[in-house]
Amino acid sequence: MNFRKKVDFVLSRALVFIMSLMVINVLWQVFTRYVTGTPSSFTDELARYLMIWVGILGAAYVSGRNMHVAIDVLPSKSSAKTQKKLAVIVNALIIIFSLLAFVIGGIRLVYISYILGQHSPALNMPLFAVYLVIPISGLLIIYYKTSDILKK
Repeated sequence: MNFRKKVDFVLSRALVFIMSLMVINVLWQVFTRYVTGTPSSFTDELARYLMIWVGILGAAYVSGRNMHVAIDVLPSKSSAKTQKKLAVIVNALIIIFSLLAFVIGGIRLVYISYILGQHSPALNMPLFAVYLVIPISGLLIIYYKTSDILKK
């Protein structure tokens, strides 16, 4: 199994775990609200943070599988050689965006929330841990797109 397949495997299992945890969390919220009559205080916040992690890590996973939304009008009307060049250009633009927005911007967000000592209200967990998924996802997208360019 090559390295990319290992990354795919670990990422897919992490996403399944997070989704499973989110389902259990929401079921617990429903149970405590309607059966016991006293809703759990942390489940709304935890579900929100798990959704952030699933959404952003899911974007990296989908990017690695090349299943992301794409407008392919121009490539479909081009020659095979032009399609390869366009794919390299698009992947390079995705790498630049991921580097600037996800990695650099994400690291700044993590750093600022760490320095400010921000904590979530219900879970009292440091918010930098929630935001850490942004640069992680950016690095994964950069890895996937660099790998795609090198394959061409």
